Amino acid sequence: MNNETAINNSAKKSTDTPSGGAQYSVQDLTYLMARLRDPETGCPWDKEQTFATIVPHTLEEAYEVADTIERKDWPHLKEELGDLLFQVIYYSQMASESGWFDLGDVIDGLIEKMVRRHPHVFVDGQLYSNQTSVASIAKVSTQDVSQRWDEIKAEEKNSTGDPYDQPSILADIPLGFPALTRAAKIQKKASKVGFDWPDIQGVLDKIREELEEVEEEVAADNLPNAQKEFGDLLFAVTNLSRYLKKDPESALRGTNQKFEYRFQYIERQLQQAGLTFDDVSLEQMDGWWDEAKALEKRGS
Repeated sequence: MNNETAINNSAKKSTDTPSGGAQYSVQDLTYLMARLRDPETGCPWDKEQTFATIVPHTLEEAYEVADTIERKDWPHLKEELGDLLFQVIYYSQMASESGWFDLGDVIDGLIEKMVRRHPHVFVDGQLYSNQTSVASIAKVSTQDVSQRWDEIKAEEKNSTGDPYDQPSILADIPLGFPALTRAAKIQKKASKVGFDWPDIQGVLDKIREELEEVEEEVAADNLPNAQKEFGDLLFAVTNLSRYLKKDPESALRGTNQKFEYRFQYIERQLQQAGLTFDDVSLEQMDGWWDEAKALEKRGS
């Protein structure tokens, strides 16, 4: 479907502006995207974009959604979700221009996959089938759902039928993930086949071991080896997140926010006193840091 066809088809289904309080729809959004990408009358910036150039914007928008949720900024979440949805519309439009697929195909494939991976809800494999009974759903645990999800996903990927020619269980973890997120997913996948510590104590011991190795290389003044051991230490610490049932990215974002609050408190104290960082000692800054920490505890 070319841009002109998409524009004409969408225009038949929607008015220029919502009337009578009606909201814009997904059809209006695809029409907007087709207009922006129109070769002759579209936006110069939008027309130049490719799949590769849009990826950084997609990652940024995903992080902004996560940040909004972390801050519980619910009024702005709607806007951020819209920005993230726009990324999907963008990719779908570019794919449509190349004749690969369009947004309808994306939605169709998604629904088919979700129905297939939720057999406990869609017992006959149909989206609009009779609803599963409450009693039947009550018998299914979250662990059961997660296990069956992985089994179905593995069946989908098993296309060769040769048990000796299967991809690694780690193969579907995107290389583009942030390293911290990817480490957590690698460890989770490995744990599902039994490659894991029996309890949290094993993880804590491993963290201590890796820290000692970092210290040894630092003491030997071997920077390249210390850097490698530092990576091992980060990997071991990331593994702790599963036992603490806390996403490592979320945990680190929380710590970042905590540090920012306390550091900005120090900056405010300097401003009120008419001082700069050069005018005060580390001890004085530590004192303000402790004040900020105490204020946090009072407010929690």
